[in-house]
Amino acid sequence: MLVDAAAVPADRGGLIRYVDGLVAALGRAGADLAIVCQRSDAERYGRLAPAAEVLPGPSAIASRGARLVWGQTGVPVLARQVGAKVIHAPYYSIPPHAGLPTVATVHDVTWFTEGRHDTERAAFFRAATRTAVRNAARVVVPSKATRDELERLLGADPTRIDVAYHGVDPGLFHPPSPAELRKAADRLGLHGKPYVAFLGAFEPRKNVPNLVRGFGQAVADLPSPPALVLASAAVWEDEVDAAIEELPVTVRVVRPGYLSFADLSGFLGGAVVVAFPSRGEGFGLPVLEAMACGAPVLTTHRTSLPEVGGEAVAYTEPDAESIRVALRALLESPARRGTLGAAGLARSREFTWDASAEAHLQSYQRAVEQ
Repeated sequence: MLVDAAAVPADRGGLIRYVDGLVAALGRAGADLAIVCQRSDAERYGRLAPAAEVLPGPSAIASRGARLVWGQTGVPVLARQVGAKVIHAPYYSIPPHAGLPTVATVHDVTWFTEGRHDTERAAFFRAATRTAVRNAARVVVPSKATRDELERLLGADPTRIDVAYHGVDPGLFHPPSPAELRKAADRLGLHGKPYVAFLGAFEPRKNVPNLVRGFGQAVADLPSPPALVLASAAVWEDEVDAAIEELPVTVRVVRPGYLSFADLSGFLGGAVVVAFPSRGEGFGLPVLEAMACGAPVLTTHRTSLPEVGGEAVAYTEPDAESIRVALRALLESPARRGTLGAAGLARSREFTWDASAEAHLQSYQRAVEQ
């Protein structure tokens, strides 16, 4: 099979951890694998899957527009050259006239359910999702909730949809060592001060303004309140800024920007609580990664998140008042936080990239057979 990894964004966020984790696991499984990528990524994919044939695209595909065009034309040509039986497009967009069976990953349906997206990006992802649902031999989704939403919103045929849960890389996400905790705390400028952590984009569905408001209300009367750390390659900042400006001067918010992979275990595992009150996810990778670091997690009972957290996380409604109540309860109960941290760590071990790769291989086989 040929995996088209050329659309990997430069920020290497959650969706790209999916591509890296999957490619490495397919390599471990002995899959007959070719990987199309940008030239800057070729060395890394060679390390992730040493037996795979890595096919760097032309330098021009560093530009998004050129990459989209080339993905429709150049990728099918390479697939035929290497004798691929199936093409996997792991980032929505498939070549509609590939001449080979295609498998497309649809990560979520929030482009249809959330009204406040950039118009151009929303139009692209909606069109790409519709094309994938209509034309791909198989569609891979990361949760049953996403499968059900595709059927409800787009009339997708559920018999052509395969659920493959994401995994978590224990080399990157694990209970942190004391040195990792110190490094993360120093990076944040907190030096041992307790904090509540958020990791993710500032896009509207992540619900960061309500998290800020709920946090502020939960800690305002505490004599030594924890800080709130918002780790994000920030977009949609205006509402977040406005919510922070409403906070009392005694409440501290730290915005470190993008954190490297090397800092994430210390950051997540060192938090008093990891809060992720999203209104909707295709999977919820930050929740799983926080659980793998042994952190107590507060999230919402929306879309896929209960499939990830199960009984090992605490839940809240997404409004600020509910976040206040749930967060304050956790801050006041070290025993509850300890129980959640241990349960989350145990549950996270059920989600592996090797199991995800096996589900993908079955999907590839179904695509070829049909």
